[in-house]
Amino acid sequence: SISAFRAGKQPHIVQVYEVGTATMMAAKGAIYPVHELMSDMHQAFNQNAFLPAIKSYYSTAHGHMLSMPFNSSTAVFYYNKDAFVKAGLDPKRPPKTWEDVAIYAKKLQQVGYKCGFTTSWPSWVLLENMSAWHDKPMGTKDNGFDGLDTRFVFNSDFHQYHFAQLSHWQKEKIYDYAGRKSKGKTKFVTEHCAMFMSSSGALASIKSGAKFDFGVSKLPYWSSQISSPQNSIIGGATLWVLRGHNRDEYEGVAAFFAYLSSAEVASKSHIRTGYLPLTQAAYRLTKASGYYTKNPAAEIPIIQLTNKQPTRNSKGLRFGNFVQIRDIVEQELEFLWTGKKTAREALDHAVEKGNEVLEDFEKMYK
Repeated sequence: SISAFRAGKQPHIVQVYEVGTATMMAAKGAIYPVHELMSDMHQAFNQNAFLPAIKSYYSTAHGHMLSMPFNSSTAVFYYNKDAFVKAGLDPKRPPKTWEDVAIYAKKLQQVGYKCGFTTSWPSWVLLENMSAWHDKPMGTKDNGFDGLDTRFVFNSDFHQYHFAQLSHWQKEKIYDYAGRKSKGKTKFVTEHCAMFMSSSGALASIKSGAKFDFGVSKLPYWSSQISSPQNSIIGGATLWVLRGHNRDEYEGVAAFFAYLSSAEVASKSHIRTGYLPLTQAAYRLTKASGYYTKNPAAEIPIIQLTNKQPTRNSKGLRFGNFVQIRDIVEQELEFLWTGKKTAREALDHAVEKGNEVLEDFEKMYK
């Protein structure tokens, strides 16, 4: 999209994954911030109308929204209710803590399940969301919100403890690594693993694929590390506006954004797709319709995201070239899962290599 802008062939709107925010921000002169667009085009736009965890992810340190939220999700905990009954576990009481997850997993293994739990999107779920959920920083400078000179710190004592435990469980198949991206879903749907962490946006596909009754709950937290969890962070994508077009066209873009963020449209989109309702008004409208009474799983990600007001550690991530850094993280985690590295070694190396990417990004855009 930025290359197209430089060539004078840019679209009006471009959809970009959430961790591309820092890269888009760095393209100075190419971006038309959504708060400016809506103001310039005289469209009503209340930035505080959006769910706090969504607003904070796509805003500046001063609270100005840069892009329009579109398809947003968060990581949640899925569990096989039929398997719970088989193992003598209460299907209405999923595990709340990581300590409970291990206990439940062993009971599930005793009745024939090959593994206790698995995940999709390992970096996003096990590192990025778990850092926010435990109110721990992944990097300096408010996870990059306060400057390009941010550096990673996810080799802390907490992170080493977390991943050392997961590595230990991998050996016993309490945890079973399924691969990168969304590969973990297959192990859950085929009943290889009885518990699963992934995007709330996977709800519809799990419904269509699972031949068993399942539930959705909040992510587990380490009760040995914190007394209660913070809030998770979002995934998905957002809509950015590029400069270089005339006012009449931008009036159309602004009107389109006003339409997308209206309570009725956002609520219908939430119900249709499984992604979050985006605004407080859309959430209230959906709740008033009785949708969550019939579909309680659809409300869990919203409850989790709004669990507490976002902190400097849980409002999101603002790291340049983060897709490249995720590859580094997941490569090091694979060394951990296979026993080639300890948690300390894997995290130290991921931080070292990740910081090299951040330093290159800073030199390019500062």
